Amino acid sequence: MKIAVCIKPVPDPERYNDLKIDPEKGTLIREGIPNVINESDLHALEEALKIKDNENVEVVVFAMAPESAKPQLRNALGLGADKAVLISDRAVGGSDTLATSQVLAKAIETTDTFDLILCGNESADGSTSHVPTQLAEWLNIPHSVNIVKIENISEDTLNVNRKFEDGIGRYRMSLPCVVAVSTRINNVRYMTPMGIQKSFKKPLTVMCVDDIKDLDRNLIGLDGSPTQGGGLQEADYSRKVEMISGEPEEIAKKIVSLVR
Repeated sequence: MKIAVCIKPVPDPERYNDLKIDPEKGTLIREGIPNVINESDLHALEEALKIKDNENVEVVVFAMAPESAKPQLRNALGLGADKAVLISDRAVGGSDTLATSQVLAKAIETTDTFDLILCGNESADGSTSHVPTQLAEWLNIPHSVNIVKIENISEDTLNVNRKFEDGIGRYRMSLPCVVAVSTRINNVRYMTPMGIQKSFKKPLTVMCVDDIKDLDRNLIGLDGSPTQGGGLQEADYSRKVEMISGEPEEIAKKIVSLVR
């Protein structure tokens, strides 16, 4: 069995106060902010590794990001993934979710044939939850989102539990399929010193757009994205301050007068 896991390096959520937005492009300025693996994607990777623990499985991690994201892919290899593929090309910079999902789908198809594709349910920096569904549509395979349990995996099906606001839906899905998991699905394992050592011996392939088959060049990058940033306004959080002095009764009367 072969499992692809899509991960996204995102700015460290603990440094979100330092993030800025490019006023012309409407995109995040990430320079100076350390990247980490998106939290729900870590749970998708953990789910793949849990399956690998009990089955003969190859786990391949995919990410579309600058080459500075290599440490996050090495971390995924250190946790137990077998291979990593980084799609890194200036041509895909600024891609919206539709363009991103196309690049990931075509890169996955170019690399190998996979039985299962796992994703996190949403990214910490965008939280659109679009990519898993769009990815499945590009690949023309079944998909489900907000999954809290995967079980009964066979050669051609698996069962999933999907969380809704008012309960759990249980489904049997045909393979291959795309499954987007919730952070509730598992607890992510810790990386071991041995895992770190092994990660540097595992293959990490960097792909550019020229390496990807059947890619629609008109639907990649900022210019090829149908979703474009609108106007950008910076909020003014300043407030007028007036100091009131005097005896308590005088201050109270002044406050009542101001309120009236």
